[in-house]
Amino acid sequence: MTKLFGTDGIRGVAGDFPLDAPTVRLIASSLTRHLGVESPRLLIGRDTRESGVWIEGSFLAGVRAAGAEIVSAGVITTPGIAYLTGKLGFDAGVVISASHNPFQDNGIKVFMPSGRKLDAAAEKKIEADIANAAVEAAIPEPSGDPSTTDPHLAEQYLEHLAGVFPGLNLTGLKLVMDCANGAASALAPQLFARLGAEVVALNTDPDGQNINRDCGSLHLDGLQQRVIAESADLGIAFDGDADRSLFVDDRGEKVDGDATLWVIANYLESKDRLKGHVVVATVMSNIGLEVALRSKGVRLIRADVGDKYVLENLLRSGANIGGEQSGHLIFPELSLSGDGILTSLFLLQVICDTGMSLE
Repeated sequence: MTKLFGTDGIRGVAGDFPLDAPTVRLIASSLTRHLGVESPRLLIGRDTRESGVWIEGSFLAGVRAAGAEIVSAGVITTPGIAYLTGKLGFDAGVVISASHNPFQDNGIKVFMPSGRKLDAAAEKKIEADIANAAVEAAIPEPSGDPSTTDPHLAEQYLEHLAGVFPGLNLTGLKLVMDCANGAASALAPQLFARLGAEVVALNTDPDGQNINRDCGSLHLDGLQQRVIAESADLGIAFDGDADRSLFVDDRGEKVDGDATLWVIANYLESKDRLKGHVVVATVMSNIGLEVALRSKGVRLIRADVGDKYVLENLLRSGANIGGEQSGHLIFPELSLSGDGILTSLFLLQVICDTGMSLE
């Protein structure tokens, strides 16, 4: 049996197995049956890749063939689906996205109402169903079902984010924001402007093929230059599905996930809010992070690379902050999935509360 699920769902070239239309329908039908719920309700969303529309359409068909209901949030961030699935009582949430990969790729991520991703046992059942079916790879014609899209779902997610840090006022801050022509393009600038910031938004015009192309969290050069040119307080860069964020300070210097962990963990420790005096990172994290935290009496736990393993260690240790150099941070008291917008809000909360610049 071929293993299809990695640490972040199923991912591959759109149109090729297992992301061809017949297999996507089979994955959807199999997932629906293995939820173990009578008349299940599913939520689905996607990023801005051109293949997202027909993959979502194929998934819709598979779920309905299994006798279930599915609602689309349209283009929305991965953590947006993770939040709404639990908040609105759906039995599973599905994201069509390949995160930071180029537009030719796509993927399928599944979240449970708890906010955790699909467990290994369910993944194996779906893989077995696929292995037992004769599925021929084919590149389908684009198709979709826009009548199922609920335009209010993304707004509910933004309302949630706006209320996570009550009283957060970004008036007086100038932010340059690179949305990677991805899922955050229509959401993040709106939210930060609502909170009072002056926002200079970059790469917010997705055309289906420009997601992550020379922009976003993988390509910070343009953001660094623009922060300096705009005399901005800081820059924020998301990836295609906005589950991660990296930063640029007012000098144009990159602030990666390790540095962001340090800033927020140090702040929480100073407020006696860092649970267990522990931070979870990965085996790839800079030794400087470990040394710096140790100087504050904080222990660093190293997990294998992958947000799945970071989350496992967070839940096992009871820690309330963890993440990766890539900018994929998790705050389990707030969300069990990485959320680049949430991470940005947390960092800005620290900046506003301490009166210090990011630098």
